[in-house]
Amino acid sequence: VGGKVEPNELSRDAAIRELEEEAGIRAPLEHAGVLLFVTEGVEWAFHIDIYRAETFSGEVIETEEMRPKWFRTGDTCIETDLKPVPFDKMWQDDIHWLPLLLSKTPFVGRVDFEGQNENTHMRRWWFGTR
Repeated sequence: VGGKVEPNELSRDAAIRELEEEAGIRAPLEHAGVLLFVTEGVEWAFHIDIYRAETFSGEVIETEEMRPKWFRTGDTCIETDLKPVPFDKMWQDDIHWLPLLLSKTPFVGRVDFEGQNENTHMRRWWFGTR
């Protein structure tokens, strides 16, 4: 789930709003990390606050923004019929920070991209834990 922060809106409030708009649920979000995405030849960068939640209320719904799916998040997952997280179908950087998010490890990271559209790839990156 993601989206833009509206003028005069805090990133956490935007995350709560987007979660409800795009997934139909409410959750007590906790700040989990910060990412900075920089693209070669672009004058601005994306600063992204990442949030996580242990619980939620409401029923997860499909919207124009997303089609929700559940995935296995570890080897000890009780739901063994779930497929593992499909990192090969996700953004290249996700494999570096999503495991930190799932393990509840606070993190910061930066990814520098080069190329445009389908030719975009990671040029350099770093991720650290707090």
